[in-house]
Amino acid sequence: MNRFATLAAAGAGAYMTYRWLWPGYDFRGKNVLLTGGSRGLGLVLARELAARGASLAICSRDPDELTSAFEELVLTGARVVAVECDVTDRDRVREFVAVARQRLGPVDVLVNNAGIIGVGALEDTRLEEFELSLKTHLWASLYTTLEVVPEMKARRTGRIVNISSFGGKVAVPHMLPYVVGKFALVGLSHGLRAELARYGIVVTTVCPGLMRTGSHIQAEFKGRHEEEYRWFAIGNAIPGFSMNAERAARQILRGVALGDAEVVLTIPAKAAVVAQALFPGLVSAVLAAANRFILPDPGGIGPQRVKGYACRAATPGMFTTLSDRASARNNEIRVGIPTRPLPAGGTH
Repeated sequence: MNRFATLAAAGAGAYMTYRWLWPGYDFRGKNVLLTGGSRGLGLVLARELAARGASLAICSRDPDELTSAFEELVLTGARVVAVECDVTDRDRVREFVAVARQRLGPVDVLVNNAGIIGVGALEDTRLEEFELSLKTHLWASLYTTLEVVPEMKARRTGRIVNISSFGGKVAVPHMLPYVVGKFALVGLSHGLRAELARYGIVVTTVCPGLMRTGSHIQAEFKGRHEEEYRWFAIGNAIPGFSMNAERAARQILRGVALGDAEVVLTIPAKAAVVAQALFPGLVSAVLAAANRFILPDPGGIGPQRVKGYACRAATPGMFTTLSDRASARNNEIRVGIPTRPLPAGGTH
């Protein structure tokens, strides 16, 4: 028994040393296609990838955000292609990938990051919100994947990164459409990893917990929208409970470089995922209690949706300072600014 324990400890030590010392996949000179790269976590990942020497193709539905992100990234010296694209439209996705391939060359790394967040009770949720979540998180990721996999298979190499969420592992109340979309993406991502490994393609599923990306500004809130905004925005701003976006991006890319199957970020998220696997009944009971005694009751504006920036007045800024700073830093606050065209050569 002692010998077994010694061998196990030695093996674990060797594995940790290997992870610590091996640099893994090198992003320098690689062509990275990144959806939702104009703000939030997507923009932070784009900055980090640019700093590592990658060429970038980013997309967004919002031309203002896209222009701002493009101009910022180009100033760092990065080679960037920016394309206005609704990733739920397969034809537009094909155009995006074609332009990226034409301007940069074959896609080495695909990062499926585009996402939407809606917060509110089930009673205040419409069926269309489930459909849109699945289109955005599942179908859009599948569209981009199907566009890049053939050339990755032919070259026997490639990386696919699917940014899901802690909400794709544990069903958080008052975010059910989001949870459904992210759970579906986790299933797709794990299945892709198993099926594509034989071709030298490595798929990594990323499930972050709360991060200070500034996403509370662009998230949509229903029902008692100001109360829904309050719990969501404050939770995203608490140090220790939430993670700095830049640190999260570095950990994500480290996991991708090492070829990890799954990256779960933040200690609370990791603990919750383990608890869900071991004690699903207990986790369900805790979440049910939170839904009943902590989260807002249905009502208010019902299924109408209001952006986070319109809900801010009801929550003292001192509680959301860190997230508010992240919103400004990560291009989340772009309200009432007229559309500007991209510089020549920036988009298709």
